[in-house]
Amino acid sequence: MRHNNKMRYAVPRSVLASLAVGLLFAAPLAMANDYPTSTRVDYVLGCMAANGQNHLVLQQCSCSIDVIADLIPYDEYESVETVMRMNDQRGELGVLFRTERGLQDQVRQFRSAQAEADLRCF
Repeated sequence: MRHNNKMRYAVPRSVLASLAVGLLFAAPLAMANDYPTSTRVDYVLGCMAANGQNHLVLQQCSCSIDVIADLIPYDEYESVETVMRMNDQRGELGVLFRTERGLQDQVRQFRSAQAEADLRCF
């Protein structure tokens, strides 16, 4: 009598269905930190205003926000953007944003990501 060394396992349909559903929900989770298009466009427009209005600069600025998005999750980017806008405010509110150590650490991390983006893209 010959024995086949290969073992076959039957996978229940319920397990396959669970896997399929899991894959459907995994894709949105992988993109959870992806930046909205409007945020990317806003960054690119500001970058182009600072660096020039030509196709090469468009490509470099698009590359820059892509690098930043790879380094910093969107929720942190959004927080830093708010802090940087509030840094320019006068009065107590502006002082709070300029002196809060945790907030300034976030700004430094963002500036570091921008520097990395500049090295890779410009």
